[in-house]
Amino acid sequence: MAGAAPAGPECQVPLASPAPVIDGRGTEAAWARAEWRPLDQRWLGPATTAADFSGRYKVVWTPERLYVLAEITDDVEQDTHADPLERWWDDDCLEIFVDPDRSRGEHQYNHNAWAYHVALDGHVVDLGRDRQGHLFDEHVRSRRTRRGQVSTWEAAVALYPDTYDEHKPAASRPLPLRAGQPIGFALAYCDNDGSAERENFFGSEPVAGADKNRGWIDAGIFGRLRLVPPAPSTR
Repeated sequence: MAGAAPAGPECQVPLASPAPVIDGRGTEAAWARAEWRPLDQRWLGPATTAADFSGRYKVVWTPERLYVLAEITDDVEQDTHADPLERWWDDDCLEIFVDPDRSRGEHQYNHNAWAYHVALDGHVVDLGRDRQGHLFDEHVRSRRTRRGQVSTWEAAVALYPDTYDEHKPAASRPLPLRAGQPIGFALAYCDNDGSAERENFFGSEPVAGADKNRGWIDAGIFGRLRLVPPAPSTR
């Protein structure tokens, strides 16, 4: 598939018990069982320094949600659009890509996969079947704290089926998660240091070819998560 990511190892995602508290601190014991993974692929924009941007993240799961912890070092954060549905990709935001059944393929104006843009104020936007942006705040609960130039994000992500209808949200319920389940996943960050448009877009996955800004269209570039069962009791 054009633009697909090179095959890489699965990310083994540990079970969280209890689930993390979404407070933007990342101090829960569940996070200690997950590995940090880099957010170091430049999908758009010129080369930068670590002082301008660097990022890393962890993922854990429960039977109800995926949980994401991201640590973003960014010298300037910007959110200039008061309307969350206006050019949301040009403000600083954390972007969570998820393909619940890892079916891959095109998802630009459908829900075969999701590209949740989580804004600094917590609003969550993705495109709908009508090719318009919609708020999906109920899909992703998040909290962000900032100390100096480092922001800590925590997010709880509900997974919804490809039959989801944004005009009839009550008709769809979140999918249950189970051990061994493969999930397509990528994380990215839109970075704007004061321009009319974002200057950079950093992602978690290497993307082949010149056009690396494919995540919002093609779930084939996502990485792979594997939900790990709980460790057996030693009793």
